[in-house]
Amino acid sequence: MHAAIRTVIEPRPRDLGSFEVRRVLPAGRLRMVGPFIFFDHMGPKDFAPGQGIDVRPHPHIGLATVTYLFEGEILHRDNLGFVQPIRPGDVNWMTAGRGIVHSERTGPELRAAGSKLHGIQSWVALPHEAEETEPSFFHHPAITLPTFDRDNVELRLIVGEAYGRVAPVRCFSPMFYLDAIMLAGGVLELPTEHAERAIYVAEGEVEVCGERARAGQMFVFEPAYDVRLTAIAAARVMLLGGARMDGPRHIFWNFVSSSAERIERAKGDWREGRFAHVPGETEFIPLPED
Repeated sequence: MHAAIRTVIEPRPRDLGSFEVRRVLPAGRLRMVGPFIFFDHMGPKDFAPGQGIDVRPHPHIGLATVTYLFEGEILHRDNLGFVQPIRPGDVNWMTAGRGIVHSERTGPELRAAGSKLHGIQSWVALPHEAEETEPSFFHHPAITLPTFDRDNVELRLIVGEAYGRVAPVRCFSPMFYLDAIMLAGGVLELPTEHAERAIYVAEGEVEVCGERARAGQMFVFEPAYDVRLTAIAAARVMLLGGARMDGPRHIFWNFVSSSAERIERAKGDWREGRFAHVPGETEFIPLPED
């Protein structure tokens, strides 16, 4: 394997009840890529009329969630009072900080008609100074995100900075996250300015550093190497990474923190009902067993 390739991660299936995801991060051999500590590929999934997703209210601390859809729609509700549908190409950036609670569901109209769902959900670990920041939520429609073309590759910058562009999403550490749609034969050079970099092939197949990266694989690269992607056939590839995190992170369920004690406190707060409630929601996901 080429010296530029640090590791290749194969996803693990996870059954979430109404649908299955392919979990890429955290992995046994690598916990994070830059600030990205969690990376799930959802779908593609077809829901019959009357069906959909129902992720009941649940808490987060110490992270920001990034929801990005290729197809379908998810209705977000949180304890701050935000009710926001997310659609393909949009970005929902939710900063948990010291604590937030939200639900993710299929809206009533889509549920009645039947729908599809396909996309990526990721978590970004917050740096030490922001772990206990005030929770917040921002929605960025697709039209507000930088989109541009490079050598038969259509790119949308989701978060951070890359290729001389800056996304409007407020983030807390240097990072980049892009959606790249590649025509067959399309060529793309990966940005070199970030210390940690990876690609995830959502659809299709690409050649990178003499290796074939197929749908469902994440390739993680060593710093400073020039990395070129060539689409063997039409492909959709997520590019991601950023600066190294300022220390290791503990992760339990939906909680991320640099402090194991803080995780234990969050577990107790959820168990005892001390987190805020989501208006209009009466259900919740109980704390799982350790």
